[in-house]
Amino acid sequence: MNITAEAVKQLRERTGAGMMECKKALVEASGDLDAAAEAMRKSGLAKADKKAGRIAAEGVIVVEVAADGKSGVLLEVNCETDFVAREADFISFGKTAAVAALAHRPASIEALLTLAVEGGTLDDRRRVLIAKIGENISVRRFELLTSSGPLGAYLHGTRIGALVAVEGGDAPLAKDLAMHVAASNPQFLDAAAVPGDVVAKEREILVDQARNDEKNKNKPEEILLKMTEGRIRKFLGEITFVGQPFIKDPDQTIEKLLAVANAKVTGFARLEVGAGIEKKHTDFAAEVAAQVAAATKA
Repeated sequence: MNITAEAVKQLRERTGAGMMECKKALVEASGDLDAAAEAMRKSGLAKADKKAGRIAAEGVIVVEVAADGKSGVLLEVNCETDFVAREADFISFGKTAAVAALAHRPASIEALLTLAVEGGTLDDRRRVLIAKIGENISVRRFELLTSSGPLGAYLHGTRIGALVAVEGGDAPLAKDLAMHVAASNPQFLDAAAVPGDVVAKEREILVDQARNDEKNKNKPEEILLKMTEGRIRKFLGEITFVGQPFIKDPDQTIEKLLAVANAKVTGFARLEVGAGIEKKHTDFAAEVAAQVAAATKA
């Protein structure tokens, strides 16, 4: 049957799929645009489900800040390859997800994916994109932050993002603090925020190290404990935001920087693409050799 170029164009605009795929769907639907779109949508959902188990450890971090500058969101959206992470439709999807998260402040990823966006729910759009691009795509996590004062936001390329809520101070300070978080990756705000079991475990390790040092073998336990306190303070300085040396001026800590500015950090968030995901490393040479061997046996 004769399928017009205009019909193919309309279906491409509705589905985002390739020209040949749209023409094929129209032929199978006898030229019915709605039926072709529905069939392609079902096909896309099936393809998305098949790809759901594949590891998606590449992607981008998206930073979105509200117009009033008081709230923002960090969001990680993942794909399988860094090539797709640079693709315009993938980046646009990440932006849409971040805007929806900031506007509706959902409690979970599951709630975020049910939000209505142009073309259905956010999850519908994700699945259509999977069908178009051919890779597993997931919205992995997001962090929402609200500030009573300036909200610092910083994006390092597309792979690391940070937000910092500041009470007092000004916008340039807040941005510098967000840059510091992106670079130094503090785990806690201050010493009071570090869980007791984390400190206890580090103290146990340091005391064991002191006991095993030949120079300390005749020293009593209380002396060994006192010897480790300085190293505990150093440890806390390394893992806490306010205890770290400021990246722009390592001679002063964040705590001193805030004191000079009469400011206080009330919260921060940092996301890095793929952090904590176990990537699959493929030995392509071995894979090809195995395929050749299997073909030879056949």
